[in-house]
Amino acid sequence: MRAVVYTDNGPSSVLHLEDLPDPTPGPGEVVVRLVRAGVNPTDWKFRAGMMPKAHDRVSPGQDGAGTVEAVGEGVTDVAVGDRVWLRMAQHGRPIGTAAELTVQPADHVAPLPDGASYDLGASLGVPALTAHRALSFATADGRVRPGSLGSRTVLVAGGAGAVGNAAIQLAVWAGATVVTTVSSDAKAALARAAGAHHVLDYTTDDVAARVREVAPDGVDLVVEVAPAQNLDLDLDVVANLGTIAFYANNGGNEATIALRPSFSKNVRIQGILLYTVPPDAMRAGAEDVTAAVAAGALRVGDEAGVPLHHFPLEDTAAAHDAVEAGAVGKVLIDLA
Repeated sequence: MRAVVYTDNGPSSVLHLEDLPDPTPGPGEVVVRLVRAGVNPTDWKFRAGMMPKAHDRVSPGQDGAGTVEAVGEGVTDVAVGDRVWLRMAQHGRPIGTAAELTVQPADHVAPLPDGASYDLGASLGVPALTAHRALSFATADGRVRPGSLGSRTVLVAGGAGAVGNAAIQLAVWAGATVVTTVSSDAKAALARAAGAHHVLDYTTDDVAARVREVAPDGVDLVVEVAPAQNLDLDLDVVANLGTIAFYANNGGNEATIALRPSFSKNVRIQGILLYTVPPDAMRAGAEDVTAAVAAGALRVGDEAGVPLHHFPLEDTAAAHDAVEAGAVGKVLIDLA
């Protein structure tokens, strides 16, 4: 099989194409033939050396979609020929989704519902599961399903980003009123396409005042991408017993917490990192995301506010560069 790999950390130029032996599944494992792979910031950050390299040769990529090529002993949830999407494919393993074939624990493989494209399947994974994890803190049972967010109001910071877009779509599906912030008219159009009810430009709007117009008592949940910059605003607009869930450190590595505004509102400030989420919660997230896809609630493409950028496998380095440069939408690698 063909795979893009790196043997040393560094810039995207360390990525190169190799022919590797086709994998075979062990007990509880599944071999998937990839059609599309998704590229996330975590992929270039791992490649660049921000996390220790645990294997001599690494093929990057946590997300992807394709068909089941083979199954190992004890696998009953999927069968050869099934269409599937993958999550955390390179976590703890040398070969991720920048390869024609990948062998995965069956628990990392989920059915791709009929009618869902491979583009969509490869765009789920990290963005959709991060969004699900953030939203789960505002539900009674940690599940995100129709009605589970009821009459709640959610503020999504950075609604034009991949996680922000997924959070908007999932929150709307779950019944929430969604307010989001963006930095331009073009990004506002993407957030509206995702389904946001109220779109604010944080470069020109008085965000706190505008949020209060929508939610006079405050928002129940903030999905935050830049806590170092936005934590004071978040504490201002969050409701009593609300949650601020952050999943990135855009804009700075440290944030100062105003103690009285946070404890006087009984606010929970919750970090998110998928790699350390308990397995049961990850399985629940994958089930809910699959249900949202089947219902047509999660979408990609310009009409959903997620422009798609395709690269062939041999141009994976350019795909990494596009993500590192802040490409708006979803960067995908074509393998078929």
